[in-house]
Amino acid sequence: MSPADGDWHVPTEMVQLPGGAFLMGSNDHYPEERPAHKVQVAAFAIDRYAVTNRQFARFVEATGHLTLAERPVDPADYPGVDPALLVPSSVVFVPPAGRVDLRNTHNWWHYVPGADWRHPRGPDSTLEGLDDHPVVQVGFDDALAFAHWAGKDLPTEAEWEFAARGGRDSGEFAWGDELVPEGQYMANTWQGEFPWDNQVLDGYAWTSPVGSFPANGYGLFDMIGNVWEWTSDWYQAHDQLPGRPCCTLDNPRGAKRDDSVDPRASGPRMPRRVMKGGSHVCAPNYCRRYRPAARMPQPIDTATCHLGFRCVVRPGEG
Repeated sequence: MSPADGDWHVPTEMVQLPGGAFLMGSNDHYPEERPAHKVQVAAFAIDRYAVTNRQFARFVEATGHLTLAERPVDPADYPGVDPALLVPSSVVFVPPAGRVDLRNTHNWWHYVPGADWRHPRGPDSTLEGLDDHPVVQVGFDDALAFAHWAGKDLPTEAEWEFAARGGRDSGEFAWGDELVPEGQYMANTWQGEFPWDNQVLDGYAWTSPVGSFPANGYGLFDMIGNVWEWTSDWYQAHDQLPGRPCCTLDNPRGAKRDDSVDPRASGPRMPRRVMKGGSHVCAPNYCRRYRPAARMPQPIDTATCHLGFRCVVRPGEG
């Protein structure tokens, strides 16, 4: 009996996928998505929804876990930095009052002391009314700690993208080729001119409760938009991965840690993981990454107000 026939335990809140081959990446959009290439993934199961504040609170209550954003920064990791900047903090989206230079992300992203998963938009914010919204302001190690506590793991980039496509062989989005088919909003993204004019046509200016938009072909919700999601892969350009360009990659696991560092970055050389899916601040005029093929590198020392996660289990694990 194969894993797809049900001979391994899959929690009820997860969707069991048989695995298979698909075309990963895209040749039509951002450089980091190229080249599109054949990938084969084995059977796995994935959370139907992103992990919520309610679920993460249970984990923290059970374990006493202190997240990345709640801990002071180790000065040894940031030599020469003003100690006043090393207090517990996290990255928060702060919309400017009007048009700004889109080349400078500091015009809307700010490190905010006191921002953490309990205070996702800053120290004066709370989780009131957000129990069923995806948890944010969690670092990679926080997401992995939750996954292990739950008897699960974080998905690889290939597993995540396979799941997000929902069984579709083609199509720009997880649901087809139109962003808003017949006027129906399919995901929580930005409508209007980013980063200052959010028209909120989809009903949500920030995160939305999980399951607020239609599921994909596999019955998975919010694989696109709402919040970006951590994967377990170290970041590297697709054309630099082992096995490229000749072969179908079998269950790829991404780059090596040291190869994930941005060679152009100044300051500490921080490894980066792949995040997927786009978020509620992805907009047509700036960041069209609300697609299964889209990917971004995320430094492991940084948590943000638009990044969460979901978990997987595999046969023989959990």
